Amino acid sequence: MLFLRISLLVLLHQLHLSQSYKPVVFMHGVFSSGEKAKHIFQWINESHPGTDTFTVNMYENKKSITNLNKQVTKIGAWMIELMKKYKDGINLICFSQGGQVCRGIIERMDHNVHTFISLSAPQGGQFGLTLALTKLFPKWVRDNIYEVLYTKGGQKFSVGNIWNDPRHQDRYKEFSEYLAVINNDRTHNRSQEYKSNFAKLKKLVLIGGPDDGVIAPWQSSQFGVFDEKLNVHNMSETSWFKDDLFGLRTLYSRGNVVTCTFPGVHHTFWHSTKPVFDKCILPYLT
Repeated sequence: MLFLRISLLVLLHQLHLSQSYKPVVFMHGVFSSGEKAKHIFQWINESHPGTDTFTVNMYENKKSITNLNKQVTKIGAWMIELMKKYKDGINLICFSQGGQVCRGIIERMDHNVHTFISLSAPQGGQFGLTLALTKLFPKWVRDNIYEVLYTKGGQKFSVGNIWNDPRHQDRYKEFSEYLAVINNDRTHNRSQEYKSNFAKLKKLVLIGGPDDGVIAPWQSSQFGVFDEKLNVHNMSETSWFKDDLFGLRTLYSRGNVVTCTFPGVHHTFWHSTKPVFDKCILPYLT
């Protein structure tokens, strides 16, 4: 009888643990797919058995270069339905370009995201040649590709949506229909709504490192940017932070922003490197 009671208590305890962790959604990067979540989900299952996990299986591989506004609209609608099911909130792990998609969803929708883990995502924008850029525009280089990306045609592609050229900020603010908008770098009729929605996050985890090799500058993964002389300004030195344009400083002042800098990891290995998971991801999955 005692054995049965103990077994029942253990079972109830395990059931409680399995229900106490919020579901996790993984958003892939450019020219990638939800399959990249396999290592992270395996480790989550080992650490937090019973946690519900989901991958975004939309805009994968070649379709990932679709305009980010379109991606946010479709993926966001799917996430909202998920949030309705999990009323206590969800956690997001969003890799590379996927981090920009997730941020757009957070700012534009009445969400219940608890923790947003931005895994080597160009939150400050991109100013460097990536695999996507060399595939799309092999004859162009970093310093003049703005002539293509800062046009209506260039903004049809995700790489144009996140391009942040420090030497052509006027063109950026005029033509960027995604990054400049969610940054509130120019005012629009939903500016305050975007800021309020972003500030609803309970935790923002910004992961990146100096050996990334793709995100440029690598500090963009933590809201850093180049200035026109290509000196790096860290998050606290940017106008977004100083003027609290979209709620970043609000989160920081509440102690809700975590930066995790991890050397020795190339961009393509962030989601399959166990020490990164152990140090930068697992502690924030509540």
